[in-house]
Amino acid sequence: MRAAVFHAPGDVRIESVPEPGDPGPGELLIRVSRAALCGTDSAEWDHGPLLAQPPVILGHEFTGQVVAAGPGTSGFPAGTRVVSGAGISCGQCEWCAAGRTNLCARYQTLGLHRDGGLAEFVRSPAAICRPVPDSLDDTGAAMAQPLAVAMHAARRGRAGPGRSCVVIGVGGIGAFIVAASAALGAAPVIAIDVADDRLATAAALGAAVTINAEREDPATVVRASTGTDGAHLVIEASGAAASPAAALGLVRRGGDVVIVGLQPHPVPVDLFVVSTREVDVHGTLAHVCAEDLAGAVDLLASTSLAGTVLGDVISLDDLVEGGLRPLAGGKAHGKIVVDVAGGRQ
Repeated sequence: MRAAVFHAPGDVRIESVPEPGDPGPGELLIRVSRAALCGTDSAEWDHGPLLAQPPVILGHEFTGQVVAAGPGTSGFPAGTRVVSGAGISCGQCEWCAAGRTNLCARYQTLGLHRDGGLAEFVRSPAAICRPVPDSLDDTGAAMAQPLAVAMHAARRGRAGPGRSCVVIGVGGIGAFIVAASAALGAAPVIAIDVADDRLATAAALGAAVTINAEREDPATVVRASTGTDGAHLVIEASGAAASPAAALGLVRRGGDVVIVGLQPHPVPVDLFVVSTREVDVHGTLAHVCAEDLAGAVDLLASTSLAGTVLGDVISLDDLVEGGLRPLAGGKAHGKIVVDVAGGRQ
């Protein structure tokens, strides 16, 4: 089969590799239709390996059709369209027992530690797969995993009715976080960025207020939009060095800050503010399949979210030049989806 194999920095090859073989106990063999790309994929190609263990087939955001189901599975007959989560947990450790499977002591990720979905076929645990309704096409379904990540981040900050939410950085995962926060009932949702096109997308996804930080003072607008006290929840999704401190300046007393954007180097944070204003600061990692993936599928199936964030649909052969390179260079516009099937039905 053809697959995108990550070998080393700058070295992702579309090559012929053996098919994954029959599914084992609890596994599904999936014929991949579409796979979406994210910053993790481009970072591995650009300056990895960071998390990946090469040689490995990339792709942790994908959808396809079940070809075969292994022993101990049910509900996924051949022909079922499914999305897969990315994280594989052991189900036995302290964190799995508490339902925090994304913190599993033996956590592995498809596309980084095990062969992923940028290939004609992939094996995935049935426990992290969910069926796709007919109302959701394959291009949209490929976005379920990143939307589940956004749902998890929003839940970490207790996004919901009666709570205002600020999202700093609304490109990539930030756009999904805007949609997730709005879907969970947060209001108003306020988007902050420096690019008008990203802010326009955020508005289409449910942001009631948009702020271009190069032209407006975010603190002034946020306070005017939230009754002068600041937001109940601020989610930092830009990764910019100054943004964690900015988030603490935008949140109200007793509020929540969620850090999604990853910092390449340590940044100063005023812990005096955290303590004296009783601000809860949360990290967030991946998603919890049982809580987040089905909801992500439902949201994609019932809204125009996928079409709003979609950028280019590219071929597997165009993965590097049409996908990984523009993502790494910050030149991608919208979510890039790979047509792995290449027109095959």
